[in-house]
Amino acid sequence: MSNSAPTDSTATGSSSRRARVERATRETRIAVSVDLDGSGRAELATGIPFLDHMLDQVARHAMIDLTVDAKGDLHIDGHHTVEDIGITFGQAVKQALGDKAGLVRYGHAYVPLDEALSRVVVDLSGRPGLEYHVEFIRPMIGAFDVDLTHEFFQGFVNHALVSLHVDNLRGDNAHHQAETVFKAFARALRMAISPDPRGAGVVPSTKGTL
Repeated sequence: MSNSAPTDSTATGSSSRRARVERATRETRIAVSVDLDGSGRAELATGIPFLDHMLDQVARHAMIDLTVDAKGDLHIDGHHTVEDIGITFGQAVKQALGDKAGLVRYGHAYVPLDEALSRVVVDLSGRPGLEYHVEFIRPMIGAFDVDLTHEFFQGFVNHALVSLHVDNLRGDNAHHQAETVFKAFARALRMAISPDPRGAGVVPSTKGTL
């Protein structure tokens, strides 16, 4: 986890379900923009090619427009950059969702890729919680440390304030395992953030708030 508190953070959002968040620490400078009603367009410059590939999957399969511009201490390793991108992406999604009135709220997806299969379930609950069960068959995918997948989702969950269950059910190829996880996350998120035609204007909770 990053040791430095942010030295600068700004966020803007609107009823159009768009948001832009900037985060600056001694370790990273991150800017993330999201449009939850986009077309799957991605503009990604994380400095970590494999993460760019995974975030492209998120944008495409969640049908959100996503822009990420990140500068991090990659001369050390990718930990701070990946974690802080997860944090900033979570903040942007939370901002763009507003009060969550009229949304489905829950989403789930199973996604296969050849021999690999992953399941992700999400609840826009307003409470952070991550259950992450992914046992990669090897520690690295190219230059990408697979442990950072958990750090991305932990950062996202803590700041989007969602409950997220991530399970890789099988897989013999680490790239396939990771890709099914990110694609399943995207599809589950797409379902959860979609408008519910039968619940227009109503917050999907008996408490009246999320």
